[in-house]
Amino acid sequence: MLVEAICAGRAASLSDGKRTAIVKSPLDGPVEFGPGGVAGDEQVDRRHHGFPAMAVHLYPADHYAWLSEQFGDLPALDGPGSMGENLFVHGIDETSVHIGDRFRLGTAVIEVSQPRQPCATIERHLGRKGVVKAIVASGRCGMFFRVVETGTARAGDVLTPLEQGATDWTVRRAFHLVYGASKPERDELDELATLPRVSDRLVRDIRRKHPEA
Repeated sequence: MLVEAICAGRAASLSDGKRTAIVKSPLDGPVEFGPGGVAGDEQVDRRHHGFPAMAVHLYPADHYAWLSEQFGDLPALDGPGSMGENLFVHGIDETSVHIGDRFRLGTAVIEVSQPRQPCATIERHLGRKGVVKAIVASGRCGMFFRVVETGTARAGDVLTPLEQGATDWTVRRAFHLVYGASKPERDELDELATLPRVSDRLVRDIRRKHPEA
């Protein structure tokens, strides 16, 4: 899977005054990947972004066409990084990647830790209502990685599978279970929460939203 762009962003204000670093741009040359993610990338909301288990974000590039089909012309969706992703990659999605999968990118090794939970900032950025609802219904959520081995990578490098994680737990299944509309089974929640490579943030969300689990 070719990484067409590695992106980072700095804090800025949207048209409604919301401060965010969701708008990211491709970086030139070799880029460092460390425990905090991509060098030069900023997170405004440190409560929900940027800690080690959610260091690197990938929103599948193939979903851009789906968003345009669903919502028409989206001027803000104008290139790599437009959905806040650090990695712009075609040919990967939430149904083909599992919690705990490891990949080599350049000299770095990254590991899938959890799905991305969509928030209202996405709608403010894109200027469309209903995007979050559509993402929740479809499971086209994107995914987060932790950096297992620090290193450098550049656009044009290949995201190479190294090791498969929990084969029963695709990112989409985990997303629907924790953030979807249906009431999940307790044993499923317990199983997800005890996966050895799952994000502590996802475990927290499981306990917060489903305290009986």
